[in-house]
Amino acid sequence: MNAPIVSFNHVGKSFDVDGFELEAIREFNLDIAEGEFVAIVGSSGCGKSTLLRLLVGLDTQFRGQISVDGKAVTGIGGERGIVFQEHRLFPWLTVADNIGLGLVNEPLSLEQKQKRVRDFIDLVGLSDFTRAYPHQLSGGMAQRVAIARGLVASPRILLLDEPFGALDALTRQQMQDELLAIRARARITTILVTHDVEEAIFLADRVVVMEPRPGRIKRVVDIALPHPRQRSSFDFHQLREELLHELTSDGHYQPPVPVQVRDLPLSFIAC
Repeated sequence: MNAPIVSFNHVGKSFDVDGFELEAIREFNLDIAEGEFVAIVGSSGCGKSTLLRLLVGLDTQFRGQISVDGKAVTGIGGERGIVFQEHRLFPWLTVADNIGLGLVNEPLSLEQKQKRVRDFIDLVGLSDFTRAYPHQLSGGMAQRVAIARGLVASPRILLLDEPFGALDALTRQQMQDELLAIRARARITTILVTHDVEEAIFLADRVVVMEPRPGRIKRVVDIALPHPRQRSSFDFHQLREELLHELTSDGHYQPPVPVQVRDLPLSFIAC
Protein backbone atom coordinates (compact mmCIF):
# COMPACT_ATOMS: atom_id res chain seq x y z
CA MET A 1 0.00 0.00 0.00
CA ASN A 2 1.31 3.45 -0.93
CA ALA A 3 2.10 5.90 1.85
CA PRO A 4 -0.67 8.49 2.39
CA ILE A 5 -0.16 11.98 1.00
CA VAL A 6 -1.82 13.48 4.13
CA SER A 7 -1.62 12.05 7.63
CA PHE A 8 -3.19 13.33 10.85
CA ASN A 9 -1.63 11.67 13.89
CA HIS A 10 -3.19 12.22 17.34
CA VAL A 11 -4.04 15.81 16.40
CA GLY A 12 -5.56 17.99 19.11
CA LYS A 13 -6.32 21.69 19.31
CA SER A 14 -7.42 23.96 22.15
CA PHE A 15 -8.26 27.66 22.30
CA ASP A 16 -7.91 30.09 25.19
CA VAL A 17 -11.37 31.64 25.74
CA ASP A 18 -11.61 34.20 28.56
CA GLY A 19 -8.85 32.47 30.47
CA PHE A 20 -10.34 29.00 30.06
CA GLU A 21 -9.04 26.29 27.77
CA LEU A 22 -11.62 25.20 25.21
CA GLU A 23 -10.77 21.87 23.59
CA ALA A 24 -11.81 22.06 19.92
CA ILE A 25 -10.27 18.84 18.53
CA ARG A 26 -9.25 15.65 20.32
CA GLU A 27 -7.21 12.69 19.03
CA PHE A 28 -7.95 13.14 15.34
CA ASN A 29 -6.33 10.37 13.27
CA LEU A 30 -6.78 10.06 9.52
CA ASP A 31 -4.73 9.02 6.48
CA ILE A 32 -5.66 10.31 3.01
CA ALA A 33 -4.38 8.69 -0.18
CA GLU A 34 -3.16 10.65 -3.17
CA GLY A 35 -6.02 11.44 -5.55
CA GLU A 36 -8.68 10.67 -2.94
CA PHE A 37 -11.69 12.91 -2.30
CA VAL A 38 -12.52 13.04 1.42
CA ALA A 39 -15.44 14.97 2.90
CA ILE A 40 -15.59 15.92 6.59
CA VAL A 41 -19.10 16.48 7.92
CA GLY A 42 -20.38 17.57 11.28
CA SER A 43 -22.41 20.15 13.11
CA SER A 44 -21.19 23.69 13.72
CA GLY A 45 -18.41 23.80 16.29
CA CYS A 46 -17.07 20.29 15.71
CA GLY A 47 -13.69 21.54 14.46
CA LYS A 48 -14.08 20.88 10.72
CA SER A 49 -12.75 24.25 9.54
CA THR A 50 -10.08 24.25 12.24
CA LEU A 51 -8.69 21.00 10.81
CA LEU A 52 -8.32 22.65 7.39
CA ARG A 53 -6.59 25.67 8.91
CA LEU A 54 -4.13 23.36 10.63
CA LEU A 55 -3.48 21.38 7.45
CA VAL A 56 -2.99 24.45 5.25
CA GLY A 57 -0.59 25.91 7.83
CA LEU A 58 -2.56 28.98 8.93
CA ASP A 59 -2.42 27.77 12.55
CA THR A 60 0.68 25.92 13.78
CA GLN A 61 -0.22 25.64 17.47
CA PHE A 62 -1.65 22.15 17.96
CA ARG A 63 -0.91 18.79 19.54
CA GLY A 64 0.16 15.76 17.55
CA GLN A 65 1.47 15.87 14.01
CA ILE A 66 0.12 16.63 10.54
CA SER A 67 2.31 15.49 7.66
CA VAL A 68 2.24 15.86 3.88
CA ASP A 69 4.32 13.30 2.00
CA GLY A 70 5.85 12.26 5.30
CA LYS A 71 7.04 15.79 6.17
CA ALA A 72 5.56 17.62 9.15
CA VAL A 73 3.44 20.68 8.35
CA THR A 74 5.04 23.74 9.96
CA GLY A 75 3.44 26.52 7.91
CA ILE A 76 1.93 27.43 4.55
CA GLY A 77 3.22 25.45 1.56
CA GLY A 78 2.72 25.54 -2.20
CA GLU A 79 1.55 21.92 -2.28
CA ARG A 80 -1.66 22.96 -0.46
CA GLY A 81 -4.34 25.30 -1.83
CA ILE A 82 -7.51 26.40 -0.04
CA VAL A 83 -10.90 27.81 -1.06
CA PHE A 84 -13.15 29.40 1.56
CA GLN A 85 -16.94 29.79 1.73
CA GLU A 86 -16.69 33.45 0.73
CA HIS A 87 -14.84 33.81 -2.56
CA ARG A 88 -12.67 36.63 -1.13
CA LEU A 89 -11.92 38.15 -4.54
CA PHE A 90 -10.42 41.62 -4.66
CA PRO A 91 -13.12 43.86 -6.20
CA TRP A 92 -10.61 46.12 -7.97
CA LEU A 93 -8.92 43.22 -9.77
CA THR A 94 -10.13 41.37 -12.86
CA VAL A 95 -10.78 37.62 -12.99
CA ALA A 96 -7.32 37.06 -14.47
CA ASP A 97 -5.61 39.26 -11.88
CA ASN A 98 -7.43 37.61 -8.98
CA ILE A 99 -6.38 34.17 -10.19
CA GLY A 100 -2.85 35.44 -10.78
CA LEU A 101 -2.52 36.20 -7.06
CA GLY A 102 -2.14 32.47 -6.54
CA LEU A 103 1.18 32.65 -8.40
CA VAL A 104 2.76 35.54 -6.47
CA ASN A 105 5.34 33.31 -4.82
CA GLU A 106 5.93 30.99 -7.77
CA PRO A 107 9.34 31.18 -9.54
CA LEU A 108 7.82 31.68 -13.01
CA SER A 109 8.36 34.27 -15.71
CA LEU A 110 5.57 36.76 -16.51
CA GLU A 111 4.80 34.86 -19.69
CA GLN A 112 4.61 31.55 -17.83
CA LYS A 113 2.30 33.07 -15.22
CA GLN A 114 0.01 34.52 -17.87
CA LYS A 115 -0.22 31.18 -19.65
CA ARG A 116 -0.93 29.36 -16.38
CA VAL A 117 -3.71 31.85 -15.56
CA ARG A 118 -5.26 31.42 -19.03
CA ASP A 119 -5.13 27.63 -18.66
CA PHE A 120 -7.00 27.71 -15.36
CA ILE A 121 -9.54 30.25 -16.58
CA ASP A 122 -10.30 27.74 -19.33
CA LEU A 123 -10.35 24.90 -16.79
CA VAL A 124 -13.18 26.55 -14.82
CA GLY A 125 -15.03 27.63 -17.97
CA LEU A 126 -14.63 31.41 -17.68
CA SER A 127 -12.68 32.25 -20.82
CA ASP A 128 -15.26 34.91 -21.79
CA PHE A 129 -14.83 36.69 -18.44
CA THR A 130 -11.05 37.11 -18.26
CA ARG A 131 -11.25 40.91 -17.94
CA ALA A 132 -14.46 40.99 -15.88
CA TYR A 133 -14.55 42.29 -12.31
CA PRO A 134 -16.10 40.42 -9.36
CA HIS A 135 -19.24 42.60 -9.28
CA GLN A 136 -19.94 41.51 -12.87
CA LEU A 137 -19.99 37.81 -11.93
CA SER A 138 -22.69 35.57 -10.48
CA GLY A 139 -22.05 33.87 -7.15
CA GLY A 140 -21.21 30.58 -8.85
CA MET A 141 -18.84 32.26 -11.31
CA ALA A 142 -17.05 34.10 -8.49
CA GLN A 143 -16.58 30.83 -6.63
CA ARG A 144 -15.16 29.24 -9.79
CA VAL A 145 -12.61 32.07 -9.86
CA ALA A 146 -11.73 31.28 -6.24
CA ILE A 147 -11.30 27.58 -7.11
CA ALA A 148 -9.07 28.51 -10.07
CA ARG A 149 -6.97 30.70 -7.75
CA GLY A 150 -6.65 27.76 -5.36
CA LEU A 151 -5.55 25.48 -8.21
CA VAL A 152 -3.36 27.79 -10.32
CA ALA A 153 -0.14 27.07 -8.40
CA SER A 154 -0.77 23.35 -9.10
CA PRO A 155 -1.05 22.21 -5.48
CA ARG A 156 -1.24 18.48 -4.88
CA ILE A 157 -3.97 18.99 -2.26
CA LEU A 158 -7.05 21.22 -2.59
CA LEU A 159 -8.84 22.16 0.65
CA LEU A 160 -12.45 23.35 0.41
CA ASP A 161 -14.07 25.01 3.42
CA GLU A 162 -17.85 25.07 2.81
CA PRO A 163 -17.16 26.45 -0.70
CA PHE A 164 -20.79 26.42 -1.84
CA GLY A 165 -22.51 27.30 1.43
CA ALA A 166 -23.46 30.83 0.34
CA LEU A 167 -24.97 29.77 -3.02
CA ASP A 168 -28.59 29.08 -3.88
CA ALA A 169 -29.65 25.43 -4.23
CA LEU A 170 -29.54 25.31 -8.04
CA THR A 171 -26.16 27.04 -8.33
CA ARG A 172 -24.83 24.80 -5.54
CA GLN A 173 -25.71 21.65 -7.47
CA GLN A 174 -24.20 23.07 -10.66
CA MET A 175 -20.99 23.91 -8.79
CA GLN A 176 -20.80 20.40 -7.33
CA ASP A 177 -20.92 19.03 -10.88
CA GLU A 178 -18.27 21.58 -11.93
CA LEU A 179 -16.03 20.58 -9.03
CA LEU A 180 -16.15 16.91 -10.00
CA ALA A 181 -15.29 17.81 -13.61
CA ILE A 182 -12.42 20.09 -12.54
CA ARG A 183 -11.07 17.45 -10.15
CA ALA A 184 -11.18 14.80 -12.87
CA ARG A 185 -9.15 17.05 -15.16
CA ALA A 186 -6.70 18.27 -12.53
CA ARG A 187 -6.35 14.86 -10.78
CA ILE A 188 -5.91 16.45 -7.36
CA THR A 189 -6.35 15.18 -3.81
CA THR A 190 -9.37 17.00 -2.37
CA ILE A 191 -10.57 17.53 1.20
CA LEU A 192 -14.01 19.11 1.60
CA VAL A 193 -15.50 20.45 4.81
CA THR A 194 -19.29 20.66 4.74
CA HIS A 195 -22.36 20.35 6.95
CA ASP A 196 -24.36 19.10 3.95
CA VAL A 197 -24.58 15.28 4.05
CA GLU A 198 -26.02 15.07 0.53
CA GLU A 199 -23.15 17.15 -0.85
CA ALA A 200 -20.62 14.90 0.88
CA ILE A 201 -22.18 11.72 -0.55
CA PHE A 202 -22.45 13.21 -4.04
CA LEU A 203 -18.78 14.25 -4.17
CA ALA A 204 -16.59 12.16 -1.90
CA ASP A 205 -14.88 8.77 -1.92
CA ARG A 206 -15.02 8.70 1.88
CA VAL A 207 -17.03 10.70 4.41
CA VAL A 208 -15.63 11.41 7.87
CA VAL A 209 -18.41 12.00 10.42
CA MET A 210 -17.35 14.23 13.31
CA GLU A 211 -18.61 14.37 16.87
CA PRO A 212 -18.73 17.86 18.40
CA ARG A 213 -17.03 19.51 21.37
CA PRO A 214 -14.35 18.34 21.26
CA GLY A 215 -14.23 17.38 17.59
CA ARG A 216 -13.31 13.76 17.02
CA ILE A 217 -14.07 11.08 14.48
CA LYS A 218 -17.29 9.19 15.07
CA ARG A 219 -17.23 7.12 11.89
CA VAL A 220 -15.59 6.95 8.46
CA VAL A 221 -17.90 5.81 5.65
CA ASP A 222 -16.76 4.56 2.23
CA ILE A 223 -18.97 5.84 -0.58
CA ALA A 224 -18.94 3.06 -3.18
CA LEU A 225 -21.57 4.58 -5.48
CA PRO A 226 -20.39 4.94 -9.10
CA HIS A 227 -20.18 8.33 -10.79
CA PRO A 228 -22.24 10.08 -11.97
CA ARG A 229 -24.23 9.70 -8.76
CA GLN A 230 -27.99 10.01 -8.76
CA ARG A 231 -29.39 11.89 -5.77
CA SER A 232 -32.78 10.24 -6.33
CA SER A 233 -31.48 6.65 -6.24
CA PHE A 234 -32.37 4.26 -3.43
CA ASP A 235 -28.71 3.63 -2.48
CA PHE A 236 -28.01 7.37 -2.32
CA HIS A 237 -31.08 7.97 -0.19
CA GLN A 238 -30.18 5.11 2.17
CA LEU A 239 -26.64 6.47 2.66
CA ARG A 240 -28.06 9.93 3.31
CA GLU A 241 -30.41 8.62 5.98
CA GLU A 242 -27.61 6.60 7.58
CA LEU A 243 -25.24 9.58 7.76
CA LEU A 244 -27.94 11.93 9.03
CA HIS A 245 -28.63 9.39 11.77
CA GLU A 246 -24.91 9.34 12.65
CA LEU A 247 -24.95 13.13 12.99
CA THR A 248 -28.10 13.37 15.08
CA SER A 249 -28.22 10.20 17.19
CA ASP A 250 -26.05 8.20 19.55
CA GLY A 251 -27.49 4.84 18.60
CA HIS A 252 -26.48 2.52 15.75
CA TYR A 253 -28.42 3.07 12.55
CA GLN A 254 -31.05 0.46 11.75
CA PRO A 255 -32.61 0.77 8.29
CA PRO A 256 -36.41 0.66 8.35
CA VAL A 257 -37.96 -2.74 7.77
CA PRO A 258 -39.67 -2.85 4.36
CA VAL A 259 -43.44 -2.92 4.68
CA GLN A 260 -45.21 -5.51 2.58
CA VAL A 261 -48.56 -4.20 1.41
CA ARG A 262 -51.12 -6.87 0.64
CA ASP A 263 -54.49 -6.87 -1.12
CA LEU A 264 -53.85 -3.74 -3.22
CA PRO A 265 -56.70 -2.67 -5.51
CA LEU A 266 -56.19 -3.84 -9.07
CA SER A 267 -55.73 -0.21 -10.19
CA PHE A 268 -52.43 -0.08 -8.21
CA ILE A 269 -50.97 -3.18 -9.81
CA ALA A 270 -48.74 -2.50 -12.81
CA CYS A 271 -49.61 -4.28 -15.99
